[in-house]
Amino acid sequence: MSTEPICVILGAGPGIGLSVALRFASEGYRIVLMSRTAEKQDEYIHKMAGMGYEAHGLITDAADFATLTQAFKQLHTTLGPTKVLVYNAAAYRQAKPSKLSAEDLELDFRINVASALHATHQVLPSIREQGGGSIIFTGGGVAFEPMPAWASLGVGKAGLRNLTFSLHAELAPENIHVAIVSVCGMVKAGTRFDPDTIADAFWELHEQAPGKREREIEIR
Repeated sequence: MSTEPICVILGAGPGIGLSVALRFASEGYRIVLMSRTAEKQDEYIHKMAGMGYEAHGLITDAADFATLTQAFKQLHTTLGPTKVLVYNAAAYRQAKPSKLSAEDLELDFRINVASALHATHQVLPSIREQGGGSIIFTGGGVAFEPMPAWASLGVGKAGLRNLTFSLHAELAPENIHVAIVSVCGMVKAGTRFDPDTIADAFWELHEQAPGKREREIEIR
């Protein structure tokens, strides 16, 4: 079993997820990509292998806690303990609050917030085992300024931000850095919301020394 630390990207898509994976891989981390389908995972793993980086893929569904638990169990059994968790999964549902059903809000909240907490529970034992590590969430501008068309996402990102701050305060004494990168704009290459720029913020948070650790970086 390799001794290089492991960074897990849960919600490994083509924008922020892939850029964060490449950023941490460039610093010597083994990457584990978690998402619902294998097709894109295989594409990303092949791309990273061509760059000399080690990456693995696990199929899981952020809305299904049982499959999420099993994925982390498989990871920790076959590859080793998680050092860094990046939670980048989100439910994007376009619906104004007057048209949003309570059932849909509940389902989206499960992915946007509850699953982030469940994933945190899965990695805490292995991070503690290593004497510390980082758990970093992807936030959004709708946590600060809600958009009616994306009401469910706004509730989720606000809840995720609040959860982050609570975890940050609780786990700091254990040398576990919990933080959030709040992206207050549309992710697009060549802008200040370039996914590579955003990935740098994730790395910056992870590298911050005890006593100087921020609970949030806002990208505006």
